[in-house]
Amino acid sequence: MPIETMAPVAAPTPTPTPAAAAGAAPATNNEAQKKSNRIQVSNTKKPLFFYVNLAKRYMQQHNEVELSALGMAITTVVTVAEILKNGGFATEKKVLTSTVGMKDEAKGRMVQKARIEIVLTKSEKFDKLMTPNNNNNSERAAAQDGAATNKNTNTNDTKEQTKK
Repeated sequence: MPIETMAPVAAPTPTPTPAAAAGAAPATNNEAQKKSNRIQVSNTKKPLFFYVNLAKRYMQQHNEVELSALGMAITTVVTVAEILKNGGFATEKKVLTSTVGMKDEAKGRMVQKARIEIVLTKSEKFDKLMTPNNNNNSERAAAQDGAATNKNTNTNDTKEQTKK
């Protein structure tokens, strides 16, 4: 697991005008392709398994996914990556950490935020694990159906006992 650190990055620059971007078409195309498999994770907007399932879909499409987060969302990114690795879906390709200068709107000054990027690639078992006829999924579905049936039976038994 290689860990690299990046130099501090300045605050984001404004988006160039369309005329300026036209001269840099190859770099823009490469950046657009690189960002197409990037997931920027928040720790407040979506549940954890939303990101796990989204990362699986991105790996199906692009063979790798880049998980990115700032500040308090870093723990969510690490958890998502660990779930995918421990489940056998992904292998870790690269981990980058850095700090990013951002303007704090409340205080009006520059603040340094921690940033992490984790790049995951498909494992050899990924396609087998993702097939719809996977034995694990069948067992889970059967267990859930059985649990639902037991719950309904218990509810009906309780209602009958109440009537007596």
